Amino acid sequence: MSISGGVHTAVDRATSIGCTALQVFTKNNNQWNAKPLTDVEVENYKRKIAEATIAPVVAHDSYLINLCAVNSDTLARSRAAFVDELTRCEQLGIQLLNFHPGAHGGAGEEDGLKRIIESLNIAHEKTKGFRVLSVVETSAGQGTAVGYKFEHLEKIINGVDEPQRMAACIDTCHIFAAGYDIRTEHGYAKTMKEFDETVGLKRLAAFHCNDSKKEFGSHGDRHEHIGKGKIGLAGFSFLMNDERFQHIPKILETPKSKDLHEDVENIATLKRLTGK
Repeated sequence: MSISGGVHTAVDRATSIGCTALQVFTKNNNQWNAKPLTDVEVENYKRKIAEATIAPVVAHDSYLINLCAVNSDTLARSRAAFVDELTRCEQLGIQLLNFHPGAHGGAGEEDGLKRIIESLNIAHEKTKGFRVLSVVETSAGQGTAVGYKFEHLEKIINGVDEPQRMAACIDTCHIFAAGYDIRTEHGYAKTMKEFDETVGLKRLAAFHCNDSKKEFGSHGDRHEHIGKGKIGLAGFSFLMNDERFQHIPKILETPKSKDLHEDVENIATLKRLTGK
């Protein structure tokens, strides 16, 4: 949800269309720096979320952050920005900070994974005692992005000094584009089994429910409305009816207008798939 007018306004928007989970940016997602949150901003958000029937709330970090950047200046800025993201979440009481693993820029996947682990260790060291979890998201593998294999997430989570501060997010569009076929019951079951055997279902904190404009295995990261892309309704039906994930938030990251009618339609579509 948009935070135009303040982070607390996202709660109003989510409540207005009956959301039971919410994802927000805690600052402008296309800028490195932001003014610190004021006491009033924090108070307004906490009051709104306490009054709402929405839980959990997930924050998404800035799209500029690349925790495995080759350029030393970009890497330094990314690490500082990630610490700021964790701090803002802690202030607001948001316990899940979703982030993209990053792109190695030609240095190679092993180098990229090592650099991400170093970045997370630095960030966690600077935020001792924080309750917020760093939630690493699956990627589509576009360009030199890492995270398109479950094994990448496993290496990151198990490689940090404090793995208890880590969790994972599955983006349906991303894993489909990365080569995990969730369109059939067999493919869906196989995918979740592979995730459990590598990352572990106990680490799963959220889903991003997005259909895919791009073909299976294309490594293209283009989100589409539920049932209108290459995954189709069947793939989402398997997810929505999987009792293991009943209480895990399922976030829409699909295109929307100010009146949010697309979100209303997508939520209704997902709910229909459960038969409830």
